[in-house]
Amino acid sequence: MNAHKEIDTRGMNCPLPILKAKKALADMSSGEVLKVVATDPGSTRDFQAFARQTGNELVEQSADAGEFIHYLRRR
Repeated sequence: MNAHKEIDTRGMNCPLPILKAKKALADMSSGEVLKVVATDPGSTRDFQAFARQTGNELVEQSADAGEFIHYLRRR
């Protein structure tokens, strides 16, 4: 999936990946996609809740070799 912006939150634990994503999304236009790379296993659940609460679309999530990739579309 193509992303307009990517942030690296490897090594950070909740709530830092969410806070960094929120800040990045604020600087993006509606419809743009943000890719977040995280190592916190709880980030999968956290980003699902974040999307529900903020109205941003959680387009895709995947996990590979201890990294969790989240794609969010700005509302």
